[in-house]
Amino acid sequence: MSSPSPSLSVVIAAKNEAHHIADCVRSASFADEILVLDSGSTDATAALAAEQGARVVPTDWPGYGPQQQRGIAMARCDWVLSLDADERISAELQAEIRAAIASGAADGYRLPRLSSFCGQFIHHSGWRPDYTLRLVRREKAGFTAHLLHAHMTVDGTRQDLRHSLIHYSYQDLDDVLEKLNRYSAVGARDMQARGKKASLGSAIVHGLWAFVRTYLVRQGFRDGREGFLIAIYNAETTFYKYLKLMALNAPKQP
Repeated sequence: MSSPSPSLSVVIAAKNEAHHIADCVRSASFADEILVLDSGSTDATAALAAEQGARVVPTDWPGYGPQQQRGIAMARCDWVLSLDADERISAELQAEIRAAIASGAADGYRLPRLSSFCGQFIHHSGWRPDYTLRLVRREKAGFTAHLLHAHMTVDGTRQDLRHSLIHYSYQDLDDVLEKLNRYSAVGARDMQARGKKASLGSAIVHGLWAFVRTYLVRQGFRDGREGFLIAIYNAETTFYKYLKLMALNAPKQP
């Protein structure tokens, strides 16, 4: 008698993602379980996710990494796929994921991502192939606790999948500016936790290098206008991250 096929839980952490959540959950409908951890949405996120068949769990917000770790612990299936609300799983990737967990060739799989910037999909600028570990056997899965760019971990072997996760990031310039401010602040706190120091000079140098690396070394110029904007964005985010670190480390005034 053949053993049952491995089962898959998709874990999505969300808050106020009504504009994304239905399409996200729908793209994961091939999974055996879709778990949405809703951290206090004031829009229709929870209702829309439930309408699409997700199990919605109201939670607080302990941070991205701890929230994902919480989702892994709540998942009921053999495998866990971590998904963000602004990401979509294509039909080709669905089939590849199913084949990967059925084969059991590895304990975790990295997925390439194809991300958009203000409506344009980006193929250079350091954005491709952007492999990210997302699919892991549940008993071997973990998550880091970084404030910015916390990521999944696997206690075992890894392989890469071929088909891309579609990522609808940076919807418009307002979104770009909001993330610039938020990511630079969180990045500064992460650096402070690692004992890093900063000065105005280091902020300028690192900001300039971020532009050069994105636009020239990583060939952002091949992405046209959006590539130039991404290079500016990376430069400004880096510059302000170091300035904010400098402010965090400054002696407190009496």
